[in-house]
Amino acid sequence: MQPHTTISNAYSLLADYCERENYCGYDPYDGLNSRLFQRIPFFRNNRLIRLVWIQFFKRSPLNLRSLVGIDKDYNPKAVGLFLSAFASMYKTDPQPRYLEKIRHFYTLLESMESKGYSGACWGYNFDWESRAFFQPKFTPTIVATSFIADAMLDAYEATKDVVFLNKARSACDFILIDLNRSVEPDGSFAFSYSPLDKSIVYNASLLGARLFSRVYAHTQETELRDTAKQVVVFCCKAQQSNGAWAYGTLPFHQWIDSFHTGYNLECLADYARYTGDHDINAYIQKGFDYYIHTFFLKDGTPKYYSNSVYPIDIHAPAQLVITLIKLNKFAEHQQLVETVLSRTIQTMQHPTKGYFFYQINRWFTSRISYMRWSQAWMFVSLGQYLMHAKPNNSTHS
Repeated sequence: MQPHTTISNAYSLLADYCERENYCGYDPYDGLNSRLFQRIPFFRNNRLIRLVWIQFFKRSPLNLRSLVGIDKDYNPKAVGLFLSAFASMYKTDPQPRYLEKIRHFYTLLESMESKGYSGACWGYNFDWESRAFFQPKFTPTIVATSFIADAMLDAYEATKDVVFLNKARSACDFILIDLNRSVEPDGSFAFSYSPLDKSIVYNASLLGARLFSRVYAHTQETELRDTAKQVVVFCCKAQQSNGAWAYGTLPFHQWIDSFHTGYNLECLADYARYTGDHDINAYIQKGFDYYIHTFFLKDGTPKYYSNSVYPIDIHAPAQLVITLIKLNKFAEHQQLVETVLSRTIQTMQHPTKGYFFYQINRWFTSRISYMRWSQAWMFVSLGQYLMHAKPNNSTHS
């Protein structure tokens, strides 16, 4: 069977699964939504216990969520990814059913906005304890907000309905006004992850810069362009000599991984595209050379970390397609994409139910279905592949 056919069939299975589940599900980090956990004050008020509890559910190959009172739920970022996917479909093939989905997801996102901030913003549907900070449920973050606002722009460009552009522009105000900044002497700076912390995560700031540059392309507000430039300069200075970026600046954020590197590259490419500032092209090329030669083995295995094959995480192959399309390198690397996706479908998709597994570890596989982390990203990725691939160029089986 040709790779294009394999991938098309996998996409259909996944689309049917997401529709059956009503685009709602579990998340790797939703452990603190446990009703059992929340009933025990000593647990819910102890930072270490919160961290251990989340990590247990994230790492366990067994899905014990129903036993401790964790329900399937809508995740705002997942809803944003589905909005983006259906907007792309509608732009290519303006069927009423796609427009209906766009309206549905927009209404759902409106209902999940975090209130009390300077602009439209979103967080996750669970309390989140990490080594860097604690984020109560629906605390807005630059990452969730940027992805959702970017989806709003996809919807605007597909439908020409200004309500989507206005929502994306409002999200810029949240980032500009409510987030903290770490400023360098030259004026370049990074945004904080949320209003509650001051941590520096490179992909998070670049997602904000990408949003500003894309909104600027529609509104011509120089403040957005200039702010994006300052963030881009900050993050480009942090690129390592080999082209890589660490996740962030904290001592325990020094890992280098596949999909966050992909985020960095697509954001830089979009910034250059929407602002016309191509002074950063050398950073993009150096980063891409590192990315494409580091994270994908010849047999199609996608690596999570730069220095380790395991865990094999579903997010890595999903991001490959998106990164290549954003950098206009998809045609050049279509055979690699098909090798990676074919192996991913073979090893990480349920053959009848259609959903994708979370991770393959050295000794076991986590076959749990996560709607945001796994299904939404693969839904976007496979859909983008099918829009850009040329079946006649697929020569391997």
